[in-house]
Amino acid sequence: MSNTVHFQARGRTVVGCTLLVIALGASVTACTGGGADPLSAAPYDAAGQISFNGPTDAGKKADPDKPLEVVAEGADGRITDVTAVDATGRYVAGELSADGTRWHSTSPLAASVRYTVRVSTEDGDGAPGRKVLTFETGERAARKTLDVSFGPRAGAYGVGQPITAELSRPVADKAQRAVVERALTVRSTPAVQGAWYWVDDKTLHYRPREYWPAHATIQVRGNLDGVRIGDGLWGGRAAPLEITTDDSVVAVTDAAAHTLTVYRDGKEVRRVPVTTGKPGFETRNGVKVVLGREPFVRMRSSTVGIAEGSSEAYDLPVYWATRVTWSGEYVHAAPWSVGSQGSANVSHGCVGMSTENAKWFFGEVQEGDIVQVINSGGKTMESFNNGFGDWNLDWAEWRRGSALTGGTDTANSQEAARLRPTVV
Repeated sequence: MSNTVHFQARGRTVVGCTLLVIALGASVTACTGGGADPLSAAPYDAAGQISFNGPTDAGKKADPDKPLEVVAEGADGRITDVTAVDATGRYVAGELSADGTRWHSTSPLAASVRYTVRVSTEDGDGAPGRKVLTFETGERAARKTLDVSFGPRAGAYGVGQPITAELSRPVADKAQRAVVERALTVRSTPAVQGAWYWVDDKTLHYRPREYWPAHATIQVRGNLDGVRIGDGLWGGRAAPLEITTDDSVVAVTDAAAHTLTVYRDGKEVRRVPVTTGKPGFETRNGVKVVLGREPFVRMRSSTVGIAEGSSEAYDLPVYWATRVTWSGEYVHAAPWSVGSQGSANVSHGCVGMSTENAKWFFGEVQEGDIVQVINSGGKTMESFNNGFGDWNLDWAEWRRGSALTGGTDTANSQEAARLRPTVV
């Protein structure tokens, strides 16, 4: 609703005693005061003392999804009362500011209804003013609701676990993204600096500048319920989420040195010999996050595009498998390659170790822990869509993915190459 009208407040005219006597033809008497009680005067037209945000042009209708607002104009007048009622007698709830300068509706307007608004005012001398306003509301656009689902599920995680937000509808407009992002709050104890990143139109990830602190509590809330995001799009409810972090566990695989070293809270726990991806199947460099643990996985080369019967074909039972990508990269037991572990890279992309070491590693890590690969000839881990490669973006790049602190770069979504179920 727009088209506000502004006028100057009018003063109250005081009629002298002599003029009253002549006009009434009465006996001459003395005045007993400087004027009549202001409240006894007939209310003046307060059109010049107020403005409202309803339509003033014929044929125009108000948006029922926007609140009604009446404002006192000028320094010497104020609103004393406002009533807004539709043709059936239903009143609109509202709130008047303490200083009488503004009234706004607090209950929604109905669609396709004619409203009558009666405004009472008084000027600087206390004289009462009245104004009756009328307007009609248009039809209400069909509402679409945007729901939000947070991840991961509640529980304890490693310090590399990002927070995810999945939207029920796509949001591409930058201004609408800002509305959504502003309503998604993440609070960590201890406090850390963090930001959301728009992976695509329906997915956001949140991470701190550095890894989460060990033994932190992270609370996630969505405050979009009832918030207007855009034309016809309104926020819905989002179930809150709370997770905690355990010790800081970081495993670093050096593909050139053929070792995997586990650090807990910054201190080295164990270094074990491993094998990584051979030429043509190099293990991805970069930071990955543990996605899950599987005591047993059947790994078949046909699921990754290697033809059955070829020299690279395999069909193996694999134990103590810790998953780090959705395309099938694991840290797992590889008893068939023990002779190469610590000296050569012979796998199809996974990090292989002895059964004893794999079982130990399986028991040391959990979802959200960090597995980093260095000195491999492979490409860098995808930032998104193949697990959590979020930490491979530096902080400046990450902030550019926010609708509040940077652009709306979704180029990284193109990194989602064909996902391969399992490699060994």
